[in-house]
Amino acid sequence: MRGKRGGLVRRIGRGLLLALAGAAALAVLMVLALRWINPWTSAFMLGARLDALFAGDHHYRTHYQWVDLEQISPQAALAVIASEDQQFPFHAGFDFRSIREAVRHNAVSRHKRGASTISQQVAKNMFLWSGRSYLRKGLEAGFTLLIEACWPKERILEVYLNIAQFGPGTYGVQAAAQRYYHKDARRLNRADSALLAAVLPNPVRLHVDAPAGYVLARRDWIAEQMAELGGTSYLNLVEADANRRP
Repeated sequence: MRGKRGGLVRRIGRGLLLALAGAAALAVLMVLALRWINPWTSAFMLGARLDALFAGDHHYRTHYQWVDLEQISPQAALAVIASEDQQFPFHAGFDFRSIREAVRHNAVSRHKRGASTISQQVAKNMFLWSGRSYLRKGLEAGFTLLIEACWPKERILEVYLNIAQFGPGTYGVQAAAQRYYHKDARRLNRADSALLAAVLPNPVRLHVDAPAGYVLARRDWIAEQMAELGGTSYLNLVEADANRRP
C-alpha cells in the first residue's frame, strides 16, 4: 500500500512539473509572438468586459484601436515616461530605487504609492488581472523579465501606449485622442499628452474630460517633467535600445 501511495505521489509530482513547464513554455511563446504581432485585446480589456456583463451593463463598449509608434505623437510617449517611469530607458524591468522609496512612503502614509515600471504595467495589463496577491505579483515579475528579454524598449513603449487605460472602456492613446480631443494620436500636443498621462494612476476615478484640481496639478507637473527630461531627445535612448537588439 505504501509503495502504491509513493508511486501516486511521484506521478502527481511529475504531472505538476510537466504542467508548470508547459505553462512556462506557453508564456515564452506568447511573449515572443507579441514582439511582432500586435495584440487585438488584453487581459484587462477582457476582464472589464466580463465585469460589465456580470453587472448587467449592456451599454459597455471597449474603445481600442492599435496604431504603430510612428503614428503616435512623441509628446504622448514622453508624457507617459515622465509620469510613470522616468528610468524606463535605463532599467531592466524594475526600478529598485523607486521601490525602496515607495516602501518607506507606504510605511508612514495612508496614501499608498506604487512603483511599477512601464514594463511591469505592460506585463500586468497584457497578461494578468487586477487586484493584489503574491501569486499575481510573482507572475507579473516573471512576465516582466520575459518582456525585457524578448522585446526592445521601443516595442514595450509601443504596446503600453496602445493598451493603457485612459478612461472607462477607453484603451490606448488613439482611442483616447479620438474620444477626448477628436483627433488622432499623432496630433497630440504637450498639454493634451500631459493631461492623458495625468489620469493613468486611476483612469476610472480620474477624468480627462472633467479634470479635478488634482488631475490639473498632476498635468502641470508632468509637463514640467517632460521639459526637464529634454523633450524628444530623451526618446532617442529608447530608439537606441531598439537598434541594439536583434
